[in-house]
Amino acid sequence: MRDIGQLYRLTQFAGTSKLRLVDAVAPAHSKQYAAEWSTHMPVVNLDAAAGHLGVGHQRIVVVGSTGSGKTTLARYLARRLDLSHVELDALHWDPNWTPAATPIFRARTAAALGGTAWIVDGNYGKVRDIVLARADTVIWLDYSLTVILWRLTRRTFRRVITRVELWNGNRERFSEQFFSRDSIFLWALTTYRRRRRDYPALFVQPEYAHLIVVHLRSPRGARRFLAAVADST
Repeated sequence: MRDIGQLYRLTQFAGTSKLRLVDAVAPAHSKQYAAEWSTHMPVVNLDAAAGHLGVGHQRIVVVGSTGSGKTTLARYLARRLDLSHVELDALHWDPNWTPAATPIFRARTAAALGGTAWIVDGNYGKVRDIVLARADTVIWLDYSLTVILWRLTRRTFRRVITRVELWNGNRERFSEQFFSRDSIFLWALTTYRRRRRDYPALFVQPEYAHLIVVHLRSPRGARRFLAAVADST
């Protein structure tokens, strides 16, 4: 009955100009959180969500907490849907971990998203207006803090051990990531709750009513969503 209810709500909602929430399997993390979302947005099933990406919705933004897997998911969809992939981190970080000046960062972002079809990942507020205004779909990786920290730990150790170059010659160092004020773990902890609070409020703003929001609440839901995308393309 759950799928029938989801499809019924999609049918009722289809054709309107308001934003759509695509709820991907797992229940919300709290009753209050679920109530806030259901007040504004309907729920549709995974197949319907994946189908949107195969019928012309090809300007996609992937957002989520640090370490959630935004770039990995974006790369997969870029290959699957034959889209150009843009990492906002690559546009933001100059050599020696120097952040680009805001006007330069905004100009780079606008240029990178000048095409008709692309997928971009990142959470930068400095360019959010540019990114969301040009996008037609947002994929929000809204995982639990436990999942985030576990993924972030694995990623950080892999980057430190392999000394992989990230952007513009930058590499992560063990001491900086674990024992400094610039620790990626500290950043994840201090921004996690804020992002989960701010994104729902952001997505219901009138200027973003054109967006389809794919809300993935667990890695299992993300895997099912990607499988549905593969089946629909």
